[in-house]
Amino acid sequence: MINGGYTMALTKSLAEMEQSVSDSDARKRLAAFYDEDSFTELDKFLSAEGEVSSVVAGCGSVDDLTVYAFAQDVSVKGGAVNKAAAQKIKRVYELAAKNGAPVVGFFDSKGADINEGMAVLAEYGDIMKASAKVSGVVPQIAVVTGVCAGCAAMIAAMADVVIASEGSELFLTAPFNNADGKLEGAGSAANAAKSGVCQILAKDADEAVAKAKKLVSILPENNLGVGYNDAAPENDAVISAAMKGADIAATVAQKGSIIEFGEKFGKAAYTALGAVNGNTVAFVATDKAEKLTSADCAKIARFVQFADVFSIPVVTIVNTEGFEGSSAAELAGSVRDCARLAQIYATATTVKINLISGKAFGSAFAAFNSADMSYAWEGAQIAPMNPEAGKVFMGEELTTNPFAAASLGMIDGVIDPAGTRDTVSGALAMCGSKNENFARKRANYTF
Repeated sequence: MINGGYTMALTKSLAEMEQSVSDSDARKRLAAFYDEDSFTELDKFLSAEGEVSSVVAGCGSVDDLTVYAFAQDVSVKGGAVNKAAAQKIKRVYELAAKNGAPVVGFFDSKGADINEGMAVLAEYGDIMKASAKVSGVVPQIAVVTGVCAGCAAMIAAMADVVIASEGSELFLTAPFNNADGKLEGAGSAANAAKSGVCQILAKDADEAVAKAKKLVSILPENNLGVGYNDAAPENDAVISAAMKGADIAATVAQKGSIIEFGEKFGKAAYTALGAVNGNTVAFVATDKAEKLTSADCAKIARFVQFADVFSIPVVTIVNTEGFEGSSAAELAGSVRDCARLAQIYATATTVKINLISGKAFGSAFAAFNSADMSYAWEGAQIAPMNPEAGKVFMGEELTTNPFAAASLGMIDGVIDPAGTRDTVSGALAMCGSKNENFARKRANYTF
């Protein structure tokens, strides 16, 4: 049976069909995201019952890199997701998987089209499966510029990186009421950032698009590619022993190349992407507080896992007394997140460079020590436990001198802070061809 929308389409000219496609915010966002004149729209005239679809989808280039994207159009029935919209989104994931290219989704919708009843739940489920299928294969970035609720929020949170504009909303269920009214901050982008769901905040939708464009341009196209970030100039600033981890990372990296992840979540830990030797590098630093909480561990573990999947080298700057120790933390199962952190570092096959810039005590040293190359500043302290606690237990001062650790082969060298950039750069270059899957063709014969 031919539906009304199909019959109507048969009677229209190309010009009439083009006029039916609105110049919406969704199209404007994609135009701003892609290189000029590079966007090719997919299923442009796909409709539901003769109505324009609430999703714009297609492919184009960002800094000459192929990227697939979809944008929800809130001007069409509030961006309601129906079968036609879901079909477009699923096709984006399908083509991205076939071509090994990133997927960027711009979320701005008030929910599902309830006129389609339960069938729309199946469509949402199919989108989730499509996203899960390419997870770890190509980078996925979710950009929340309006309302992103329910199943859409789950799809956005499944992405590798979530960027949200201030004023946008990201939540699973609503309303958020208690006896006194709406819970403060519930559903807001700020809360999503505070809880770790959103990694990057933007002041408005335009900035969110710009941040997504910058991010996708430095990421590998897929898990077989390499991320390049060679546009930033070299850094000539001097690194001093007084610097904290974030400043060390920014000074080791090329100028202006740093993109911080999760600023509002796990505040004792610092995670960011930057550039070294023209390549994208992941930086982790642990000195924003004395000890690491469960949230800090979860933040670092997720970030390092993301870097590992896409073979982005990880530079870890260690300066911490260890993991938070309290009855509340133990009751909350903090050891689970600490163990997860250690597991992620131990199993990551990407290049891993460690720099101990300050304290590295006990289990914290062990957790971060799964590195290809490890260095310590001359003034760093390495010990099996906090020296003060060690004096209580052992009755004597513990040795914390990094040269003692070097003599045991625990670190590869002790360096002057001023030489940090050259040391890290050299170590990354030395390990640049790392591959843990080299297969032996045959045994070497002896004669």
